[in-house]
Amino acid sequence: MILSLLISLLIAGPLKTFLEPVQKRDSILVADQLRYGIVLENVEEGTPLALPEFKTENDSPIEFLGEWQLDSTRVSKKKETPARYDIMASVLITTWMGGSYQLPDIPVLFAGDTLVFSAPEEPLEVKEPSIDMETYQVADIKDQVKFPYTFKEVAPWVLGALVVIGLIYLLITWLIRNRKHKAEKEKAEPAHLRALRRLDELRGDKFWKADKQKYFYSGVTDALREYIVARYGVGAMEMTTAEIFRDLKGSDIPEDLYQEMKDLFERADFVKFAKFTATDEENAKVLPEAIRFVTNTYQSQVEKENAEKKEEEE
Repeated sequence: MILSLLISLLIAGPLKTFLEPVQKRDSILVADQLRYGIVLENVEEGTPLALPEFKTENDSPIEFLGEWQLDSTRVSKKKETPARYDIMASVLITTWMGGSYQLPDIPVLFAGDTLVFSAPEEPLEVKEPSIDMETYQVADIKDQVKFPYTFKEVAPWVLGALVVIGLIYLLITWLIRNRKHKAEKEKAEPAHLRALRRLDELRGDKFWKADKQKYFYSGVTDALREYIVARYGVGAMEMTTAEIFRDLKGSDIPEDLYQEMKDLFERADFVKFAKFTATDEENAKVLPEAIRFVTNTYQSQVEKENAEKKEEEE
């Protein structure tokens, strides 16, 4: 038995106990928590270890909180030999009364033998807050201490804001350029082709329903207004129907086509502003009439330009 104990002592190293406060202070006050435990050095991997179960007695001023906690503070391993550890085992203690207290020894079942770790020679001194009731005054709760922000704390937010601003700038720039490119492309496109393309987008009877007729007639007349501006130089975009056809009177538009377009624009005004609902028969004629107006007036312009060119050559 003595030989076995000596072997255990050699394996475990010096028997040590420690006592340290959870919160580092110059002195221990009532209700402070401390770690009370032992240190085993150079413990071979797989060595059995059993710690005592401390219970708080009713008449004891020392109270044990929770279970034992084991931590490996150092690990060493040599080739082809088991690993060895320095183990720290501790349990939380506290007391609710001031005074001087002797802590209990710590018996440990280690490698088949019982080792007793002696408590610290000096007792645990617990102080109570000293209050002079004659001069004591209740103080208000102090405000939280506000520390200035550091660059390290602010930097991520600043960088994030710069990235977001950069992305927004790139998106806006792309939208502006895309819109400008689209406008330039449309501007370069001949007026009659642009009008025919916009009219073709309104093809079909899906826009003939009462709740969509306003969109349908607005799309048709807007396409025709833009064409009239480009073809005849009339400010149709800002004019009423009466003003448009007043300025077109006397142009090279055939009379039947002129009256057909005037009726279309007037019907569109009723749909857009008077909540008039056109019939399917009237709706079916809209696009063919608009397309005929664009193609006939453009063709007449081409023929006029060709005739003028031929006269110049002669």
